[in-house]
Amino acid sequence: MKTNKNITSWDNHIEKKYGKKGTKTRNEFDEGFEAFKIGVLIQEARKKQHLTQKELAEKVGTTKSYISRIENNASDIRLSTLIRIIRDGLGGNLNLSFDL
Repeated sequence: MKTNKNITSWDNHIEKKYGKKGTKTRNEFDEGFEAFKIGVLIQEARKKQHLTQKELAEKVGTTKSYISRIENNASDIRLSTLIRIIRDGLGGNLNLSFDL
């Protein structure tokens, strides 16, 4: 069986492209990726509950365009807004953890 020696792990790929953890470019990438994940999680939860962006926005007291920007990683989100989206809009709870 032949193997492709050009295959690399995801971690090695990210390190090659953005640098080692702790460098400025890697930190910027990691921060952006976390924001992207939050938007995807909100979008998936909204769709699972069969809510439109407009319906979610109305439940939270914001606009459809703001929900869209969050889901598409085009807007920073305040913690208080994130909590309202999860609690009031989606009926959930926000749990945070830190890796030190």
